[in-house]
Amino acid sequence: MNPDFAVLSRRGFLGAAAGLCLTNSLAAEERPRSQPPPRPDKAPKKLAVVTTAYYYLSHAYHVCGRFLNGYLRDGKMHYPDFGIAGMYVEQAGPGDLSKEHARKHGFPLYPDIAGALTLGGDKLAVDGVLLIGEHGDYPLNEKLQKLYPRYEYFQKIVEVFRKSGRSVPVFCDKHLSYDRKKAREMAATARTVGFPLMAGSSLPVTWRRPELELPLGVRMEGALVASRGDMEIFGIHALESLQCMTERRAKAEQGVKAVTCLEGDAVWKAGDDGLWSWDLLEAALSRSPSLNVGDVRDNCRQFAAPPNRPTMPKGPLAFLVEYRDGLKAAALLLNGHVDDTTFAAKLADEKEPASTLFDLPAPPGAGFLQALTVKIEEFLATGKPSQPLERTLLTGGILDVALESRLRGGKRIETPDLDISYQAPKESGFLRGQYNE
Repeated sequence: MNPDFAVLSRRGFLGAAAGLCLTNSLAAEERPRSQPPPRPDKAPKKLAVVTTAYYYLSHAYHVCGRFLNGYLRDGKMHYPDFGIAGMYVEQAGPGDLSKEHARKHGFPLYPDIAGALTLGGDKLAVDGVLLIGEHGDYPLNEKLQKLYPRYEYFQKIVEVFRKSGRSVPVFCDKHLSYDRKKAREMAATARTVGFPLMAGSSLPVTWRRPELELPLGVRMEGALVASRGDMEIFGIHALESLQCMTERRAKAEQGVKAVTCLEGDAVWKAGDDGLWSWDLLEAALSRSPSLNVGDVRDNCRQFAAPPNRPTMPKGPLAFLVEYRDGLKAAALLLNGHVDDTTFAAKLADEKEPASTLFDLPAPPGAGFLQALTVKIEEFLATGKPSQPLERTLLTGGILDVALESRLRGGKRIETPDLDISYQAPKESGFLRGQYNE
């Protein structure tokens, strides 16, 4: 018998078994994608969460889950310096996960916002606040904006700051408020009280394919975003994607002169009339992995909108943005033709448009909210927003006016109140490389 195939002795068998156990043990320790190890130590800083709802795949679920469980960064498990110390959830109905996660991770739930910030005491007891007013059962107004109480939550947070005589950084998910006047008041209050405030969409900071970084001072002659989804909830993502690119143009006057919202066949006519560019649409769609076959006009017309969902456009929707420096840009919602978000711009002295895809890794992981969590962590630690608050003031204002234009039958509305100026950051700040590297 070939000795290489001899039966193992008892000692050899036990040694091999021990080695196998060790290998399995090591393998288990190296399984962060299926069995991430628990946090090895206590987070040095405390975080309060104020949210409308906390259920599977909600924004609170995605963002808070990364603070609670950690996540992969640079191929290793990363645990934020901020640990959730207290949480307020307004609507904890069927499917709520806040109670289960509170038990598992050892943080208390409070019946009011003040409790989450003071941890049941009299004064502010945390180092940062997450305000996530997204998801939950809230009414719509006549513009079909969902009346999330971000402004009201913000006022309660500020009450605690004033009473305590100190404040901490506050991150507000997406736009500050559906109402541009309330949003401006929130920004003014943060300046007056003296605390850092950051807000905005995940799309400006998610991965780009290709990794398009427009240099500051680029000469831009036109810009377009192709996207999809509900007119407000996804409209803000489209506008934030547009603004984070157009803000990098030379001698940029970020303020907006006028806004128009068009629907249905009026969108295609506007393209034919040169109010937005078919060439830029082609360039943007060249980056779309979800691109449908056939004519965009047919696909949008045939799109089957979900029943009882009035916020979902039944056909194409266009937000036309006229900047004060003369640049004209557009954000198109093309349900039925694409299910992603892409950008294209005509740059001076460039024959072909610059274009990219805002990469949105799909749920359940929703890696684009991981990209946002990275930026939230940096903001909480430094007090310096990675994306200008003025950008979100502007995009939220554009959206508010656009939905007013829609309500008024596509009327062009001049916007002296959107004369908002700011300097774009030196670096765009989007994540590079691959998700879960």
